[in-house]
Amino acid sequence: MILHNPNAWEISATAALVAVLLVTGFWLLLHKGPTPEERERARRQFLSHSGRLVDGMLLDICEVEVPAKQKDEPSRTLTLLVYKYRIGGVDYESSQDITDMHDVVDAAQVRVGFPCSARYQPGNPQNSIVVAEEWTGLREGLPVLPAYDDPDPLDTSHLEVLRPGRG
Repeated sequence: MILHNPNAWEISATAALVAVLLVTGFWLLLHKGPTPEERERARRQFLSHSGRLVDGMLLDICEVEVPAKQKDEPSRTLTLLVYKYRIGGVDYESSQDITDMHDVVDAAQVRVGFPCSARYQPGNPQNSIVVAEEWTGLREGLPVLPAYDDPDPLDTSHLEVLRPGRG
């Protein structure tokens, strides 16, 4: 195809560029980004897959009343896990909203004062979690050590193995 007007290619390229910019602009205006719940789920998934583990302590589980954003909506009650952990000699105290995680953790079964594990982002240690969909740092209870029978206090034969040459 031969065009006799030398500016025709410039005009058609400019028109195509304007059309692409208009379509992109409309898409950005009409496209809704991820909801806050989706962003929080993505953060938990990121930390559960790539976060480092650290020992911590559950400080409290509390419920906080949040007022409604709009007048026709009811207010919400958030359930928060408050925990602390130490990284490199720095103490961090944080909380995590577990309101929508009923299938993962039961708030009534959480024991305050028990140790827990937290996952944190190595370059940003205040970004941490205790519970995610695929992982939990909560512990069921304190570890139970195996019970050993107490040897007879008058029987010292088991000590002979420790002191060779005596006897």
